[in-house]
Amino acid sequence: MTGPPSAGDPTPERFDLLVIGGGINGAGIARDAVGRGFSVCLIEQADLGAATSSASTKLIHGGLRYLEYGELRLVRESLIERGRLLALAPHLIRPLEFVLPHVPQMRERWKIRLALALYDRLGGDRRLPASRALDLRRDARGAPLRAEFAHGFSYCDCRVDDSRLVVTNALDAAARGARILPRTRLLGASPGAGGWAVELLEVASGRRLRLQARVLVNAAGPWVDAVRETLSLRGAQPARLIRGSHIVVPRLFAGEQAYLLQSPDRRVLFAIPYEERFTLIGTTDVPFSGDPWQARASAEEIAYLCEGVSRFFTRAVVPQEVVWSYSGVRSLKDDAHTEASAVTRDYALELQGPPGAPALAVIGGKITTYRRLAEAALERLAPCLGASRPWTGSVPLPGGALPGPSFAAYLEETERRWGFLPATLRTRLARAYGTRMERVLGAARSLEDLGEDFGAHLTAAEVDYLRSEEWARSAEDILWRRSKLGLHVPAGTGERLDAYLEGRTTAAHARVRG
Repeated sequence: MTGPPSAGDPTPERFDLLVIGGGINGAGIARDAVGRGFSVCLIEQADLGAATSSASTKLIHGGLRYLEYGELRLVRESLIERGRLLALAPHLIRPLEFVLPHVPQMRERWKIRLALALYDRLGGDRRLPASRALDLRRDARGAPLRAEFAHGFSYCDCRVDDSRLVVTNALDAAARGARILPRTRLLGASPGAGGWAVELLEVASGRRLRLQARVLVNAAGPWVDAVRETLSLRGAQPARLIRGSHIVVPRLFAGEQAYLLQSPDRRVLFAIPYEERFTLIGTTDVPFSGDPWQARASAEEIAYLCEGVSRFFTRAVVPQEVVWSYSGVRSLKDDAHTEASAVTRDYALELQGPPGAPALAVIGGKITTYRRLAEAALERLAPCLGASRPWTGSVPLPGGALPGPSFAAYLEETERRWGFLPATLRTRLARAYGTRMERVLGAARSLEDLGEDFGAHLTAAEVDYLRSEEWARSAEDILWRRSKLGLHVPAGTGERLDAYLEGRTTAAHARVRG
């Protein structure tokens, strides 16, 4: 990972592609493009995945409810991608059973059964169980539910660690030669005959940087229109901003199944087992304006989510139980739906810019379809960059090429190799890093070899790895994005961690000066 180009360089470094935005779409496009042989630089104003891409419902799914809006193409593409990603990143993505209690006043049972049969057929993935009807009065999955819910359905989708999926794509892009520059802002860009002359700001140092790029990709998510304004480009299709909020509460029910719940307003809510001891509940859909960094779950949203799940479970949820909440602002394609929840999650790619200086704006999309969106972006840019062949559909993400037939088999191998680790730590490392966990553990032969324990078995060895190889610079980066250990560590851990990271940075600067 070489340093960024400086404003003092006599000849600014030139790239084929400058990707603006280090969320899942930007990271996916950077990985795809560099793997096709293009020179790529990615910039992100904050940490990788710091905004919308770390504020999802943590699902890789087709979107069962989108069938109701007739979005068959989107659902089919999403389900195909679900199968691909499950194969390419089995450490980050795993099957998750959903229980859908039937609410007679909302939708007829035969309609739900028909929709699920179509969902199974569109998915075509035999690794996941087919949907089926449930008698919730007799099935253990009905035990947490109120007695009035006698019937239901079971179907399968997948869960994902969204932040780690972003970083893992960026890791692969960097390994293939891309320049990854977190905490770097776009100040301006001037078009010319050979592309764009770009000025950047390195946030931490205040240093101004220059580079040139044949093509710009605006994957800035909720800032997509702000970037277009910086580039003096007016989009034919402005983005529609929708805030989605989630809450985390102490675990509501036993078992590894999740629940899909129908609300009286015809929206759906998810209740998902999360981080062993918690339940993740979401999401809302609220029109948003203003600074996306200021997005927070409002008291009204928290109350809405609590009331929504309390209609179904025997144990009611109240706002005072919320241990964590988060909000993300989605940049969606405006399809003229008045209801925010009905706005399409499909994506649009808009090619703009004066002759000789193309800029591609990415609008909409969902985490499930990020890889296919990246392929579509490169297809759209073929007249500008030249023809190239897609490749990401068959190449595992870093850590995903497991040596055995399954993740369970890999876990058994980790026990043989690192039996000195507590089982919970071993499983967490295997889930987070896959086969790259050996880069975290190095030559360690005991837990003490991994250095200081900051709490919840977060060791100095892991922190050093995250700092040196995954661009982590703060406690927030580590506790809430590279992991979710913020839910588990004792009070004061963030301050200890920031002090440790600052010491590491100071020592590194001293070595460079020396």
